[in-house]
Amino acid sequence: MSRSREELKGRRLQPGVIRRAMGFAAPYKGSIVAFLVATVAGSFLAVIPPLLFRRLIDHALPAESSSELTLLATAAVGVAFGIALLSLAGRWFSSRVGEGLIFDLRVTLFDHVQRMPLAFFTRSQTGALISRLNNDVIGAQQAVTGTLGNVVSNSISVGSILIVMLALHWKLTLLALAVLPLFLIPSRYLGRALVGITREQMQLNAQMNTLMTERFNVAGALVAKLFGRPVDEKTGFAERAGRVRDIGVRLALFMRVFFVLLGLVAAVGTAVVYLVGGRAVLSGAIETGTLVAFALYVTQLYSPLTQLTNARVDLMTAFVSFERVFEILDMPHAIADRPEATELQRPTGRVAFDHVTFRYPTAIESSLASLEEGLPPQHEDSLPSYVLHDVSFEIEPGRTVALVGPSGAGKTTIAMLVPRIYDVTEGAVRVDGRDVRDVTMSSLAAAIGVVTQDPHLYHDTIANNLRFAKPDATDDELVEAARAAQIYDLIGSLPDGFNTVVGERGYRLSGGEKQRLAIARVLLKDPAILILDEATAHLDSESEALIQGALARALESRTAIVIAHRLSTIVDADEILVVDEGRIVERGPHADLVGAGGTYAELYETQYSKATA
Repeated sequence: MSRSREELKGRRLQPGVIRRAMGFAAPYKGSIVAFLVATVAGSFLAVIPPLLFRRLIDHALPAESSSELTLLATAAVGVAFGIALLSLAGRWFSSRVGEGLIFDLRVTLFDHVQRMPLAFFTRSQTGALISRLNNDVIGAQQAVTGTLGNVVSNSISVGSILIVMLALHWKLTLLALAVLPLFLIPSRYLGRALVGITREQMQLNAQMNTLMTERFNVAGALVAKLFGRPVDEKTGFAERAGRVRDIGVRLALFMRVFFVLLGLVAAVGTAVVYLVGGRAVLSGAIETGTLVAFALYVTQLYSPLTQLTNARVDLMTAFVSFERVFEILDMPHAIADRPEATELQRPTGRVAFDHVTFRYPTAIESSLASLEEGLPPQHEDSLPSYVLHDVSFEIEPGRTVALVGPSGAGKTTIAMLVPRIYDVTEGAVRVDGRDVRDVTMSSLAAAIGVVTQDPHLYHDTIANNLRFAKPDATDDELVEAARAAQIYDLIGSLPDGFNTVVGERGYRLSGGEKQRLAIARVLLKDPAILILDEATAHLDSESEALIQGALARALESRTAIVIAHRLSTIVDADEILVVDEGRIVERGPHADLVGAGGTYAELYETQYSKATA
């Protein structure tokens, strides 16, 4: 939401924000000190040129001293070069601090976000997260190197200029300061509008970023094309872009009006100084050079004074970006290593569910309201219902267990509790006899491989997608995994082979080809436990036959949890668990379940009848 200047005046930053912000800047304290030294030196050098011109007008010209004139002109050029060099040095040091701060904040924020549980991503808008990584991180950087730097620079400039002005003529100095309240009028009223408009512009840009992120990925673009909505999509985008355009015009106009008014006030103040000072020159109270130098100082004084009148609001606005970054960094990782967690050594693949009950986390537990624009409001007292109830079973190493049942029964939820995509609400999931919450997540992930119904491939080469499972895999290992997954011949037929780019989410490949690449990726990982979640769903018979062959190789000597709607694919499983409404209602091998005449028999008979009809 946009914050008005009045709101910011009365608003306090959350405790510790400034301290934490300075903590991110601490590694760059050497560059910060160098930046401040260059700024201070430049501010003091800036007061010298008017004094040189005063000397030139009051002494060198009346005395017709060519040597002094040359000396003063040379000194003025030298001072100008000094100011320029100090400005470049200050800019170099400030950019080192600023870009380093952006890097540190982005990496820290990225690392924190990508470790959040899956529930966080199911509610958070991707565009809003990207906005935090871009807009807010840059705003936080500006708080340190921009706003704070300007406050320091302007304070030093005002102090040094006032000292020299008071030394030259204290009465004219007080007269020049008398017009200062006039600066507060445009600052008070237009400054309030400027802050509000700027914040609204940031919000609208974030909304546009969200829209583009959703529409420009392959899945979003496909939906828009399939429903034939290009005109409507253009209209919707044009509405948001139009609001950004209109507010940009308003912002430009307000900024121009703001600075025009400040320029007029400064012009009035300068004119008053010339009027009163000119009369003092005519009366012989001061010399002409003093008046000229004084007028130059007045023009130098008003700009930093004006900026300092808004310093607190500027600082508050800038540190709000830090607050928005810290808002995400302060979200705890609901699923993380316990302090006493240890490595899962040489896993054999024994999996056990011990009276597991589970509900999905609430919005309050898993996300932030500021990342959920357009979603229903969060309520702490609205707990979701349980999706699993007292689930218990055990899988011996090397055996295959299939989960079957109607959609929404809880099959995928059971499977996702093993790699800790979610944590159980009650009970425990154990691997090799150890609660998965007591082992490190990295060692648990190394022991488990998952192939989903719609495997995700990154917009990269086939080789790099495979090496995501094993970054140090050799070319021979890639070939071996591809052969085992029955995808090598296809890869070999492509012009670029393993260097073929698969497109976003692998959309340049067919469903069966993506599945076989996903199986090759898992084989390269070589996990002790394999989870197959509808790995052959929605495929044609030829693709299914190829994938079944690849899966047979993948299941060799591994513990496997297989989720399938097509019961024909799991008839050879060592045990079949029938899940209904979050409970295991039947269990046993295929033949026994068919003979029992229960839920599984009904499901199998229904599918068999359809297949033979």
